[in-house]
Amino acid sequence: MVQIKSPEQIAKMREAGLVVAAIHAATREAAVPGATTRDLDQVARKVLAEHDAKPNFLGYGGFPATICTSVNEVVVHGIPSDDVVLKDGDVISIDCGAIIDGWHGDAAYTAFVGSGHAPELVELSRVTEESMWAGIAAMKQGNRLVDVSRAIETYIRRQPKPGGGKYGIIEDYGGHGIGTEMHMDPHLLNYVDRKRGKGPKLVPGFCLAIEPMVSLGTPRTEVLEDEWTVVTTDGTWSSHWEHSVALTEQGPLVLTAVDGGKAKLAELGITAAPDPLA
Repeated sequence: MVQIKSPEQIAKMREAGLVVAAIHAATREAAVPGATTRDLDQVARKVLAEHDAKPNFLGYGGFPATICTSVNEVVVHGIPSDDVVLKDGDVISIDCGAIIDGWHGDAAYTAFVGSGHAPELVELSRVTEESMWAGIAAMKQGNRLVDVSRAIETYIRRQPKPGGGKYGIIEDYGGHGIGTEMHMDPHLLNYVDRKRGKGPKLVPGFCLAIEPMVSLGTPRTEVLEDEWTVVTTDGTWSSHWEHSVALTEQGPLVLTAVDGGKAKLAELGITAAPDPLA
């Protein structure tokens, strides 16, 4: 069953989403050469405490940290550690969430540590982020879940990969519903699988965490012995971007973007829904 939210509930999710945005800003600033991924986890804990919010990652299925820190070939679910020291040239994806009054926010971004990154890595992150926005733009009344998947996949497939070949759209992980729990129905693929049908219709109150994960090579992954860390099977580096989005009567509201998605959606010819907290 898909959980449909009222405007008042969406406003609570917006509160949680802004805490996630604050974590993103603070961890992005702290992701410098010499920092450990546990340092970043401590930064996130401080932001949560400052906003009187709860972490939704810590303890989830036994996960031992507040955020996921996925470096280079790690796609998702990297565990913060004193042993992982960021180096100049690394790429890190930081995934985090927050809970306010029982309502969840969840978002991820990819950052470049230091300088001197190869153009193909910069392009990989751009393609992944832009495919997320293509999916967000497909959050329209009357569309179905598959239309979001199609928008993400179509954008990625149309981008030329530097050096040739194709980008790997990660197969085993995708987006999800979000609300009173972090992961809820429906599961959102980042590509079209005709066996799954069209999925539910998108109606006001429908909330999704839209999160493409893309690699420079294979779409396949494996889980390491810690039972959390997900890496590409061929060792190619990856990117992960995510926003939580609510569909309202006035259009999409990007719950985890500081401006509610207003600026980026305007570039795509879409008017973002009014911010209920403004």
